[in-house]
Amino acid sequence: MKEIKAIIRTSKFWDVTVELQKIEGLPGVTVSEIKGFGRSRAKNAKDKIVYEMVDLIPRIKLEVVVNDEQANEVVNVIQKAAHTGNTGDGKIFVIDVENVIKIRTNENGVNAI
Repeated sequence: MKEIKAIIRTSKFWDVTVELQKIEGLPGVTVSEIKGFGRSRAKNAKDKIVYEMVDLIPRIKLEVVVNDEQANEVVNVIQKAAHTGNTGDGKIFVIDVENVIKIRTNENGVNAI
């Protein structure tokens, strides 16, 4: 199993979500509103927020856990839908998941996603 975390522009959230919903069998996506900065420290960003003298940029974080076979498809969909070609498009992280436990049913592994 793989966990895919993607940090994307808020303006691309709709595009990415629409494309992800087209993936057959996608178990679901967790969405968070976040703030941060990259190498440029958000100095020249138009949408920055200044918080205690630190420039931060609002972004969306998507998290999804899928079976190994779906991981590349999910990554490709996010990358294509989130791409603008400009600095600050975001990052995608792919992480191995050792186990998943579904609290309601006590299922674990792939059956729990």
